[in-house]
Amino acid sequence: MQLLENMEHCFSFYSFVSVLLVQVYAEQFNIRNLDAATAPGDIIIGGLFPIHKSVDVTSAEDGSETRTCNRLSTPFLVHSLMMVQAVEEINRSHKLGNLTLGYQILDSCGDATTALQRILSFMRGGRGEFHDNKCIGARFPSPPVMAIIGDFNSEVSIAVARQLNLEHIPQISYGATSGLLSDKTRFPNFMRTVPAVDHQVDAIIQILKKNNWNWIGVVAPDGDYGRYALQHMENEAEENNICLAFTSILPEFLDDQTLMKYINNAIKNILRNENVRVIVSFATPHHMKNIFDGLLRNPQGQGKVWVASNNWSQSGEVLGNWSLDDIGTIIGVTHKNGNTSKFKQYLSNVDPDPDYHQNNTFLRRFLLKHKTKQQQQRFEWNVRLEKTGRASTTQGNFSIELNRALKPVKKGKQKKTGESANEVLKKSIHPYAVFSVGMAVRAVAQAAADLCVNRDCKTGLQPLEFLGALQKATFDLEGQNYTFDNRGDLNTGYEIILWRQNQAMLDVQNVVAHYSIQNKNITFTSPSARQEFLNLTGNVTSSCSESCHPGYVKQSAKGQPVCCYQCQACPENTFSNYTDSTKCNPCDADSHYSERGSAYCTQKTAVFLDWTDIFCDVLLAFTALGALLSIVAGIVFIARWNTPVVRASVGPISLLLLLSLLGTFVSVIIFVGRPNPLQCEARQVLFGLSFTLCISCILVKSYKIILAFEFDPSLHRVLKKLYKPYIIIGMCVSLQVVICALWLIFQPPKPKWNSLPEKQLRLLECDERPFAAFGAMLSYIAFLALIGFGFAFKGRNLPNSYNEAKFITFGMLIYFISWIIFVPVFFTVKGKYLAAVEMVVILFSAYGILFCHFLPKCYIILCKKEANTVLAFRQDIRCYTMGVIYDDNGKILCSSSSKPVGLQNPAFEMDQRSITRLQSRV
Repeated sequence: MQLLENMEHCFSFYSFVSVLLVQVYAEQFNIRNLDAATAPGDIIIGGLFPIHKSVDVTSAEDGSETRTCNRLSTPFLVHSLMMVQAVEEINRSHKLGNLTLGYQILDSCGDATTALQRILSFMRGGRGEFHDNKCIGARFPSPPVMAIIGDFNSEVSIAVARQLNLEHIPQISYGATSGLLSDKTRFPNFMRTVPAVDHQVDAIIQILKKNNWNWIGVVAPDGDYGRYALQHMENEAEENNICLAFTSILPEFLDDQTLMKYINNAIKNILRNENVRVIVSFATPHHMKNIFDGLLRNPQGQGKVWVASNNWSQSGEVLGNWSLDDIGTIIGVTHKNGNTSKFKQYLSNVDPDPDYHQNNTFLRRFLLKHKTKQQQQRFEWNVRLEKTGRASTTQGNFSIELNRALKPVKKGKQKKTGESANEVLKKSIHPYAVFSVGMAVRAVAQAAADLCVNRDCKTGLQPLEFLGALQKATFDLEGQNYTFDNRGDLNTGYEIILWRQNQAMLDVQNVVAHYSIQNKNITFTSPSARQEFLNLTGNVTSSCSESCHPGYVKQSAKGQPVCCYQCQACPENTFSNYTDSTKCNPCDADSHYSERGSAYCTQKTAVFLDWTDIFCDVLLAFTALGALLSIVAGIVFIARWNTPVVRASVGPISLLLLLSLLGTFVSVIIFVGRPNPLQCEARQVLFGLSFTLCISCILVKSYKIILAFEFDPSLHRVLKKLYKPYIIIGMCVSLQVVICALWLIFQPPKPKWNSLPEKQLRLLECDERPFAAFGAMLSYIAFLALIGFGFAFKGRNLPNSYNEAKFITFGMLIYFISWIIFVPVFFTVKGKYLAAVEMVVILFSAYGILFCHFLPKCYIILCKKEANTVLAFRQDIRCYTMGVIYDDNGKILCSSSSKPVGLQNPAFEMDQRSITRLQSRV
């Protein structure tokens, strides 16, 4: 607490000393005889405008200085008149009741030191009384200045704001955009009706990005505004991959000779960087006029795109004697424009008589100068007429002759000396200033209205009170409400202007788009405005390197800016699909591929065992043949159902075997075509179940054969009791059903994409994993086949006409050989023909069983009918049991080397009974 009190005492002492020093300084450097524009009122508003562009300083022998402002700026004179018109409009509207606003407008001459001297009249310690528009230094009891509107320049506003802080006088600038002024710690009394330059830089960045301009030059003045704008520009450009090829800093307050040196350096920078077609300029109109005068003399400096800040975005005088076609394209980023109709009418009503404006020495001197110039022209014209013998030209037709004599000069520019003062003033209107100056006056009026609702404000009102009211005020203009934010800014956005020239007329107020600070985007006013903008900027390229086309990426060179790069082709299986890509995106390796330097990925061609494949057609032909032979064999068996061959082959089981073979052949067909989930699940399951049924039938047949052997009687009885063929077949198939069901439930086969050595191809196949399930299915079939093979091998010596053991043995050998070969092939062969390999193995197995089991029987049934009789079968059995049989003549009919010894086989007894029954039926 003690520390705060000490700080307050120190600050009060500092304020007192500062004001005292300013007074002494003012006495020493002679700030008397100031030009001003004044009007009385209950509440006085100060105005500070750079009505003159520069200052001449002369030093006396005693060390005192005299400052003389020169280079009158008509546009900034008009800015001061905007304040006058806005104050008068407020007073006419009686917005403040019986209170009136007054003003006291001074000229800062665009110089911080001059401005600091002149604002002393706004402060309590330095306030003097104005009589005949001259500050005579006498104290006067007029009300204090409640607020100051101005200055336009950031450099001046920063200096003035620091001084005004001593007396808490609020300052509202209508043009100072330096971001430093948003710091309320250092500038608590400063406000403005324009956004900070940070947002203007953002708008410029958006323009550059929309047009892909990433190699630019920047010109900025050497001041608080220019330095801050340049620093923010560098930061934003870096974040948006925009490079500054060069930056030229131009001094603001140096003599002309030094200034031209820097301007010439800027011109050299522009000409040296041929690839820079776009230049962003934060310079003043005076700077730009000198740059254009020097740059456009070289054809290489013409045809550029200039992005103008609000400093000169509506200053047509920068063209000088050049046309817009010589310069190229000018895109202006300016503050929000106001409605100029009322102000134009106000200027039209300005009395051109200088003596009428005694309270406004700025306007008075302008009118005097303009009147003198017209008189001089009239004199020169009369002299010219006298020399040509036309001195009798009357005063009435003088203006007609004068206008006829004023020929357009170089590059389409037209002289303005023949225009009236009112027209000159109207042509110098900046629409954005109409809005921002009018907004500042409205803010002051609203603050006064808020303060004076319940009190008498003619006396006792202090600037500190007024400051608080201003910060809270909500004011309106053109039907919209505004208020200052916590940084004292008014974020109204920006308008994008595109300069255009129609013959001799230059339009610097052609608004084509708006920039929103909140959304950070640019919106064109109309489709035609967008097209107009694109027509002028669409073909302009400003880059350090040529753009990298799709399929290439930017490769920055070592030690070079990020905007200077080489274009590197994307490697295989990567792509870039937009211009100036910074990286190559990988293609999906499973489904797409790309060549080197590709802008897109091409889908790989799916490879699978297609129906149109010749090898596939051959296999399908064999499959169809096998299915047909199975059907034919079944028909033959049914047609000869009661013959010994069919009965000996156990007809029902043989038909079931043929049906399983038919299913096996059908399963081969499912291996062909584009794999899908249902197909992948069905083909292995159908093959597994149908071939299991086939092997089960063979197993039963082999089991029946084993009963024909000479076993121990007790063991034989047990085996005979276990001989339940259909139950055995059902149990064998059921176990395979369980295996397949578990496979389908937990991890069924499904289509899978696999890569191939050819990058443009990919294999679509059925993923049979887990291999344990697939192996279990095949192993179970092999186990059944092995058992059947063992039974059949032991019964290979039975009678030829009755015995199937030899054929079963041979069929099983074909099966074993096929699948033994298949296993290593399955794990080594890759590609679409892997499915064909399994098809071949299945066909081999099926054909082996079909030919070994049914071809001999069908041959006997169809071609050797004499062998398909009961007598033939009895004789074959008797021959097997008796060893040798002789006919009546003693000739051997048959003999058997495998005669049984002392064992009567029940199976043969059964078959003999069957044959006897068959014989009785015949």
